[in-house]
Formats: sequence, structure tokens, C-alpha cells
Amino acid sequence: SPQYADLEALQQKYGPRGFVVLGFPSNQFFQELSSNEAIAEYCATKWGITFPIFDAVKVNGKSRSPLYAELTKTKDERGSAGNIRWNFEKFVVTPDLRVFRFRPTTVPMDPAIIDAIESNLPK
Repeated sequence: SPQYADLEALQQKYGPRGFVVLGFPSNQFFQELSSNEAIAEYCATKWGITFPIFDAVKVNGKSRSPLYAELTKTKDERGSAGNIRWNFEKFVVTPDLRVFRFRPTTVPMDPAIIDAIESNLPK
């Protein structure tokens, strides 16, 4: 997905100011490769990803990871919280732990995501 390239561009642009993209793959949508190693290798070789890619996690259901149990409580721009709907759902977590949620169709370079990042980084 071209979203990988945009996420890496955000990491390159804002990383020097303390921003970090964190990648959490999940096979709950049956789109990921067969192993954590294969996912990491694909991201590095195909998209040049330098940000951390974690082992695959469950993002929905009773056995979802504790991180996603918290993140999915956050409402999106339409006021809807709950399950992750598809790959590339994005969250911006600020230093004071405010969470902004963006659905999969919102691209990483969307002005709302850029604003959530820029307005919460040190100048």
C-alpha cells in the first residue's frame, strides 16, 4: 500500500522533533504475510520502512491487545468509536496522551493528521 511510503515520509519529516511512527500489523483482516519476520522484511525492502514494526497483534475482539483495547475507545472525526475496520487505521497519541483517530481511508498526509502531529510537537 502506498500508505507505507507516506508513513515513512512522516517519520523522516517529524522524527527529528520526537515523532515516531509505530507499525502494528494484524492478520485479523487476512492481508498480512505469514510471519512477523516476513512482514518486517517486506516493509523494509519494498517500502524502505525505518520506523518500528512490531509483531502482529489482535486489534479486535475479546483477545485484542491491551493497547488496542484502549485506542479503540477513541472516537473518530464522525464520533464513532469501536472496532478497527480495516488495515491502516491510524492513531496519533500526543505527549500528554490525547488520542486522535483516523479511519483507514484517511491517508497519512491528510491535513487533519498533519495538524494533529504538528500541533503537538515541540517547536
